[in-house]
Amino acid sequence: MAEGDLTLKVQRFDPTADKLPYWQSFTVKPRPGMTVLDALFEVLNHQDGTLSFRFCCRAGVCGSCAMVIGGKVRLACETQVAQFVGKGDLMLSPLPHQPVVKDLAVDYTHFFDRLKKVKPYLVGKEPYPEKEYIQSTKERQPINDPIDCILCGSCTSSCTMAWTNSDYLGPAALLKSYRFLADTRDSVPDERLDIIEGESGVWRCHTQFNCVEVCPKKLNPTEAIQKMKIKAFKRKLFGRRGTKK
Repeated sequence: MAEGDLTLKVQRFDPTADKLPYWQSFTVKPRPGMTVLDALFEVLNHQDGTLSFRFCCRAGVCGSCAMVIGGKVRLACETQVAQFVGKGDLMLSPLPHQPVVKDLAVDYTHFFDRLKKVKPYLVGKEPYPEKEYIQSTKERQPINDPIDCILCGSCTSSCTMAWTNSDYLGPAALLKSYRFLADTRDSVPDERLDIIEGESGVWRCHTQFNCVEVCPKKLNPTEAIQKMKIKAFKRKLFGRRGTKK
């Protein structure tokens, strides 16, 4: 290996052919601006065409390329390889606690099943406007951050409660639920609270902040979950339809 080269140590696993995952090393020559995703394409195009990983936008928006990079969950398209040069092998593995489709690509089926349970869409108030619902700056503020979630799965894959309880909705789904609970245009707050206030909802969160630490968009699902706990508690005290305040 030439001086300045970087060794990628990639976790390989094909469920249809392998009994256990194994590590395979590839050497790439870093160039200015090269991301981990670029390095993976270097391997795919010039060293091993069987390597599997996900990507789409290559701009930190789609969340497809989330994986464990150097021991931390990150987006491959946003992570520069320069920071790892001269520090030993760069370890790459798939998101933890998710079924592996092949190599670095995981199965998101259960992740999106959790998301569907929280009604991840706006249920507008009647009468419906001819063009759009109008929100003031103050009304918009609570949802400014939650709408930036790119559904990369990093938070749920890093949540120990999601590891041990497959029924737990998880931080991504709960953040999405909060996004609509906090939206003044939504008309079904009680339905949303019914979904998230059970044992597999907000009360399962142990506020470990793993989700906050790994979020590539610097969002705070833990804070949103605590706010929903307050809403659920207030409803217990004061009755239904008191959730928008």
